[in-house]
Amino acid sequence: MNITGLITVSLSTGIILAFAAIIWNYAKGLKKSPADMWLLFIYNIIEYTAYGAINSVLTLWLTADCGVSDMWAGNYIMFWSIMLSIIGMVTGAVVDTIGIRKTLLISIFFLLVSRFFMAFITDPYIIFVLGFVPMAIGFAIVGPLVSVAIKRFTSKETAALGFGLFYVLMNLGYALGGTTFDLLRETFSSRDAAGKIINENAGVEFIGHHFSTYQMFFVTGFLLTVISLCVAFFIKGKFELDENGERTETSKKELGTGFNAIRNSAADVGTKLHNVVFEKIFWVYIGMLGLTLFVRFIFFHFAYTFPKYGISVLGEGAKIGNLYTVFNSVLIILFVPAVSYLTKRTSSYKMLIAGSLISSLSCFIAVIPASVFSPLTNTVLGEMIFIKWLGLADSAQSLASNPPPAEYWPLIIFIFIFTIGEAVWSPRLMQFTAEIAPVGKEGTYIALSILPWFAAKFFVGPMSGFLVKTYTPFENGHPLPPAPDYAMVWVWIGAMALLTPVTLILLGKYFMKILVPEKIEGKQDDL
Repeated sequence: MNITGLITVSLSTGIILAFAAIIWNYAKGLKKSPADMWLLFIYNIIEYTAYGAINSVLTLWLTADCGVSDMWAGNYIMFWSIMLSIIGMVTGAVVDTIGIRKTLLISIFFLLVSRFFMAFITDPYIIFVLGFVPMAIGFAIVGPLVSVAIKRFTSKETAALGFGLFYVLMNLGYALGGTTFDLLRETFSSRDAAGKIINENAGVEFIGHHFSTYQMFFVTGFLLTVISLCVAFFIKGKFELDENGERTETSKKELGTGFNAIRNSAADVGTKLHNVVFEKIFWVYIGMLGLTLFVRFIFFHFAYTFPKYGISVLGEGAKIGNLYTVFNSVLIILFVPAVSYLTKRTSSYKMLIAGSLISSLSCFIAVIPASVFSPLTNTVLGEMIFIKWLGLADSAQSLASNPPPAEYWPLIIFIFIFTIGEAVWSPRLMQFTAEIAPVGKEGTYIALSILPWFAAKFFVGPMSGFLVKTYTPFENGHPLPPAPDYAMVWVWIGAMALLTPVTLILLGKYFMKILVPEKIEGKQDDL
């Protein structure tokens, strides 16, 4: 075994052992939590795997299969994302009213409906109603549902462990989704005589119907959601933990039966939303979360702008899923526990500023000319990346004679640095969102925390379409030559992301003094 193989095996073994140790340590601290929480974590992995794969293919599918332009693909994503936000804002109140198990089954039903129709229908108008709308309802429930469940299934002392494990398993799901994204595109593509991919959307004949490669994502998602349904039937929703870690029976609301139950449930949800939106602290809470939007936009662009950008710059069949989703998720799983341990005495306010600054500045690495990094290709690091990880060559000799595009390098380094920043700020933001919520209103606050996203999506969706059309355009589902200044995509995104650390520096302390005054006055390190 050569030095490259030895280092790769050592790193892989280390990652597997580290992941097992992380899960074990979380599990030890959460041993008192009900079995329902662990079943929800399984559901969480399955649905984020499906979502991680499907979300990355949406703009590709819209242009290639549904005949939608780059600009209109961005607008479709905008409308869908807005629906996702609107539905997500009321989800928490629904969970507070009808319980975790019933809300979970509603989510699964709508996901099954959407993925079934999106696998067969390509009419852009019909699929919006039968595909995007139920998909928005189904997936908008997932995040708030699991967050509320963690809050209820953990004690005051173990809540941080619960949210930490949720973040690790969510990223495991995204990593599996990224692997699925590349695997399906490679499996169902067509190749020339030399084995090069010439059409990654060729597809396959299955059950008497021709499915394009991109439609096979929805077939796969449907099958995964069937597994989720099986898991959901074992969730009972009978017990939760109080703040002291004692198991208590879940309280049930008396809502009546039949039509009265529906009416009373709706009235209860409406009352919760009405009461919350008239609280001053709620709007301060929303204002604080709004400051983080600009750096969070990078996630949006990784989901909807980056797939087309990567295929345009790197070529059809490029390992886009591995390049961002898998790489980012695996690093997050490893980095978050280490960063959390090393910075446990550092205030969340400082962590949000530092992490968002790192993530924002990382975007500008993608603008550095690829030629600066090209000497790295024929090194041990290059062999590890292009042979062992991405599989773009089968030997050092073939890598040297037929190197992959040098543009891989600035993207890999950019994503690596971005992920370091994400590991610093993102988990603290999730925990902050849940901790500020008053007792009994957790679901409503967590769900309504999406409100800033709702306003922002009127802008960020069309921005994605504009960037793709201007710098890395597609025609009939295939990439056209990118613009000479194609890397300007990341200048725009990075410049906007920098508004987060700037506004946190200028306004963050004001918000925190109102939200957590007793901690600001002398216990800043606990935030």
